[in-house]
Amino acid sequence: MKCFSSSVLRYSAAMNLIVTQRLPDLSRRLLDRLRPMVAGRLKPGMNAYAEQLFIYCCFDREKVKALELEDPMIGIVLYGQKEIWLGDRTHAFPPGSVFVLPGKVPMDVVNIPDETTGFYVALRLDVPSLPEGIAPLSATERLEGGEAGSFGVPLGEDLVEALCHAAAAVTDGAVSETIKRLRLTEVLALLRPLPEARALFRQSLSEEVAWLIATAPSEPWSVTDMAGELGIGASTLRRHLTAEGTSFRAILRRERLKAAHSAIASGASSIAAAEAAGYASRSHFSRRFRETFGTSPTGRR
Repeated sequence: MKCFSSSVLRYSAAMNLIVTQRLPDLSRRLLDRLRPMVAGRLKPGMNAYAEQLFIYCCFDREKVKALELEDPMIGIVLYGQKEIWLGDRTHAFPPGSVFVLPGKVPMDVVNIPDETTGFYVALRLDVPSLPEGIAPLSATERLEGGEAGSFGVPLGEDLVEALCHAAAAVTDGAVSETIKRLRLTEVLALLRPLPEARALFRQSLSEEVAWLIATAPSEPWSVTDMAGELGIGASTLRRHLTAEGTSFRAILRRERLKAAHSAIASGASSIAAAEAAGYASRSHFSRRFRETFGTSPTGRR
């Protein structure tokens, strides 16, 4: 196993300037902003930097066969090169590249250390769930699919700035969790229209149902209505939700009560909260609210 002395790191810094001069401007800007974040943290393997953010480092060429991620991820190559093999297609990502990998899809991955510095380093940001306000793929988008096996994300100035701000916020212990979530949401909002990033927005059926209900909790949702929104049959929807360990009724109740709780926390009356959550019966609403949150909508236990 190789170790890095301060002299090696100084040499690497000097060589980085030469290497990045040959890269596109946006890739070079991304590297200039993110490489200082990993200085002094180059240990082999996966290293947790902060919640959802990891540094992966290796000193020798390595190939991982049939890698299957638990959750989709955003990756940024800082040193070296990454190759992704899916079927008979391969994609190579040099320093300054941003890519998205899907969850639960086996693929072969090759990490190639930089010839000058002797190591491969990438930032990895896991996306186990979508933040509020970011929509999962619609039924139409799911059917459209997108270019199979396309992982590389085209860079734009806004995306480079958002990625740098998000990484800085996530790793700063003085930054509030609200600001960290906001910075991650900004990144996902910019990635949302890109076909190459669709893997981030593929959710389970129950999560898609929950998101649709949350967008309009007062609507008189039925299984038939929801199935129509998703482009599937009602019986298919019920069967898949059962396989995921839930039901349409349970999701509907949870999302409506979440909406009511949020409304009350924002200062709404219990009557207004019940209406916003689609409850016609105030007594039924109060009973469900107490069962879920341990207190009545008015705050009385």
